[in-house]
Amino acid sequence: MKIIEQQFTIILPHSYYALGDYNANFPDGEFKNESTKKAFDLYDSAHRYFTDQMKIIEKAGRTAYKSEEKITDDSYKSFIKGIVNRRHFAVIEFGDMTVHFVTDRGISHEAVRMRLCSFLQESTRYCNYNNDKFGNEITVIKPNGISEQSAAYDNWYNSCKQAEDHYLAMIHNGVSPQNARSVLPTCVKTELMMKANFREWRHIFELRVLGTTGAPHPDMKALMLPLYNMCRKLAPEIFDLGDVE
Repeated sequence: MKIIEQQFTIILPHSYYALGDYNANFPDGEFKNESTKKAFDLYDSAHRYFTDQMKIIEKAGRTAYKSEEKITDDSYKSFIKGIVNRRHFAVIEFGDMTVHFVTDRGISHEAVRMRLCSFLQESTRYCNYNNDKFGNEITVIKPNGISEQSAAYDNWYNSCKQAEDHYLAMIHNGVSPQNARSVLPTCVKTELMMKANFREWRHIFELRVLGTTGAPHPDMKALMLPLYNMCRKLAPEIFDLGDVE
């Protein structure tokens, strides 16, 4: 059984590069790219993408006011600030972002409750974790808030290991993955592709980071907070909702 931590990747068009994996538990906010280990400027690639998205937003918004002649290289900044201050959020829907999350099934169930998004998710119906490409084992996400030195962590680990043993035994006994998955733990790793426009991402951050409707799940906040901080840095005109601890 493999134990990993949550992470995410902002998916950029090929011409911008991939932003790279971001480990949500790195306290220093370190970027990493496991696939290439190249030290190219990841922030610059993301900044160019977000800048282009905001210029599209400005173009769309100025079409409504027929003020296209006011567009300059950086006029999008003041334009979008004004739009957001007036809460004219329909305009920022013309920008979007796709994120690849690695999280657990429980957190993914909260994510897919968001309405104005597109989702594709790793399928436990078709993925057979007894296959070599999965290492003949399941992968689980380490929960936040449970110390590895505690008895509770031993309880968690042992329950996951038992679930894995039963899952693999069922596969060996001829049960299909879609039926054997019934014994998999909620913390089993899943990969989720999630696309939404900038207005919806603002709403997601309000719920899953700021907790405007109640405290978010600790693991959800641990996943979304670094993404929020990144978006806030890349496009403060849209995503600056205030400091979050």
